[in-house]
Amino acid sequence: MANSTETTTTSATTNKTSTPSNPHLATPTPAPKRYAQIIRLHPQHAPEYIRLHASVWPSVLARISASNIHDYSIFYDEPLGLLFASFKYTGVDFEGDMRRMSEDEETRRWWGITDGMQESLNVGASGSEQGGWWREVREVFYTP
Repeated sequence: MANSTETTTTSATTNKTSTPSNPHLATPTPAPKRYAQIIRLHPQHAPEYIRLHASVWPSVLARISASNIHDYSIFYDEPLGLLFASFKYTGVDFEGDMRRMSEDEETRRWWGITDGMQESLNVGASGSEQGGWWREVREVFYTP
């Protein structure tokens, strides 16, 4: 046990000293941008939508993560029939990441199922693949 602790301490110390002390040498990481979106869920599809989201396909979860989307939640307001989604985007090319997501075959298959359960609040929106399916909502308050 003592050797294991010593190794961990040495490893942690080594990692700490290998970090550049000059902040100008490190690649800056942009602050996450928070997004919030809403869409209508047809009430007759609510049970199936909730069931699907209880076990999202692993390939779709992987694509979400690869697209720099984290801390993603979807909430359902049953009386209003609205879904509310929020997530943090941690990448540097949101449009590019969303394009790559829309090109992913499994994600498109997922959207083919879920889009039919929803009604966009954006006039002229035709589906997730084209973008603009969920309506973005403006943040008016935040406290970390």
